[in-house]
Amino acid sequence: MVKIEVTEEPVKALGQYASISIAYEVCRVFDVMASSVGRGATILSERTLASPYIKDYDATEGEGPISWSVRFDVSTWGFFGAYAEGRRVGGAAVAFNTPGLDMLEGRDDLAVLWDIRVSPAARGRGVGSLLFQAAEMWAKSRGCRQLKVETQNINIPACKFYARQGCVLGTVNQFAYPEYPDEIQLLWYKDLSY
Repeated sequence: MVKIEVTEEPVKALGQYASISIAYEVCRVFDVMASSVGRGATILSERTLASPYIKDYDATEGEGPISWSVRFDVSTWGFFGAYAEGRRVGGAAVAFNTPGLDMLEGRDDLAVLWDIRVSPAARGRGVGSLLFQAAEMWAKSRGCRQLKVETQNINIPACKFYARQGCVLGTVNQFAYPEYPDEIQLLWYKDLSY
């Protein structure tokens, strides 16, 4: 098994960071339903799509890693690269203490896992878990009590990954993406223990 190394990187490495594709095939989605058991409980039910498609967040203008430093003050963010035998196989970005960034809810004890990506050839080999752990430790070192992650009901592998990392689904927003009415925003939270 190839050893994976995760290192913190400067913002100037975002060009190389962006070289890792975040695209994935959507062949199943979660239908989201309210549970009759427990207040605010949510049931995620998998459904196979008749016509799978490729989702690539970086293909949306102004959304990829290269644009982050133009859109936001990233001076307080953490950036990580994952490497196997000196070759980049993944990356993660953590937003923290950024005025005006709604995802941070105005809190100084919350960090957002803004992005996590693993090259298609390295997926399923623990790279994502190592990046998540690095993001978690980075947030804890800044006094954060929670780590927040956004995904959508169309990304079942990501949802299952965050659940395995100890995240709990906290918010479901069916109308978060007017331009993508079939996508439902899912916000996951992980309490950070000290």
